Amino acid sequence: MRCLAVLFVLVALSESITRVPLHRGKKLRNILKEKNLLEPLLQKHHYDIGTKYHPAFSNAAQVADEPLLNFLDTEYYGTIYIGTPPQTFTVVFDTGSSNLWVPSIYCSDTACQTHPRFDPSQSSTFQNAQQTMSIQYGTGSMEGILGYDTVMVSSLTDTRQEFALSTSEPGVIFTYVKFDGILGLGYPAIAVADVTPVFDNMMNEGLVQENLFSVYLSRGTTGSMITFGGIDESYYTGSINWIPVTEQGYWQIALDSILVNGQVIACSGGCQAIVDTGTSLLAGPPSAISNLQNAIGATPGQYGQYDINCSNLSNMPDVVFVINGIQFPLTPEAYTMKESQGNCNSGFQNTSGDLWILGDVFIREYYSIFDRANNQVGLAKAV
Repeated sequence: MRCLAVLFVLVALSESITRVPLHRGKKLRNILKEKNLLEPLLQKHHYDIGTKYHPAFSNAAQVADEPLLNFLDTEYYGTIYIGTPPQTFTVVFDTGSSNLWVPSIYCSDTACQTHPRFDPSQSSTFQNAQQTMSIQYGTGSMEGILGYDTVMVSSLTDTRQEFALSTSEPGVIFTYVKFDGILGLGYPAIAVADVTPVFDNMMNEGLVQENLFSVYLSRGTTGSMITFGGIDESYYTGSINWIPVTEQGYWQIALDSILVNGQVIACSGGCQAIVDTGTSLLAGPPSAISNLQNAIGATPGQYGQYDINCSNLSNMPDVVFVINGIQFPLTPEAYTMKESQGNCNSGFQNTSGDLWILGDVFIREYYSIFDRANNQVGLAKAV
């Protein structure tokens, strides 16, 4: 099982995540229900973090901003360009994985037919790596061939980036997501087929002013941003709190404890977590999440989701994550996902592993800096 902790890994497991419509207002969960695909999918898969697994050209070191679109607080994705002339794709910039891949003309699955497909014959700079690869996700998989080509992200141009051209994307998950592919921003240790990740090439080629990138996630459709090579002070208030990376695979850090009403409700004695831009919710071990759901008054719903009374938010407690001695509270408004029908769901979700996953629910509240030069994560209160 590959360790990629992106939205589509979770997409069949929580109503608050599965708000990925085929058309406006149509949820992925409902689409799967109508096709009698939801229950078999849920029975077959569970969320498992698993184990190892037209911009300007410039060679000068830069700070480069890439705007992200927000789809219903569940998908944040931006635009990249591959090849010469450039072919355009949308990708999730995912700190929970380390590979870049996009659909290709060699893939005839429905998921590929519903997204742009890379055509290497139309790129004068493409080189075939003569190697295949595959990634298994919690609720889907992809297979592909590896190649090299020019990849442009914002104003940064990597002239020889290895990436995967999908040849197979079976199942229904990739069919309905808004993005085309994944651009992994984790450490090289978790890259499939020992591919050098995009940001590593950016660093190696001296494309960025600093060997770090930072992420701001907005609740609006627009306004979210990933910044390569720098930190934007306009996206946070107060000071940046720096937390050492404990293992260089995911962006993994140590949690001290998790508090509700001043009492330790989970992570007693400390635990490990990853800061993951590719996961919509905030996930943890089942017993700990159960305690947390009870503490905030969430009640079990369908398919593992937990329901919250929307009118009771003012009476609900903050959930406080203590990290490196600093308290990072999440208010009820922050950890509650509002549904279009007026229902509310908890933003906390089970994972079958031991790691906590600080996904978009957390990152929306805390501007996040991923510092490769010093192997640390910076967190500051987002504006």
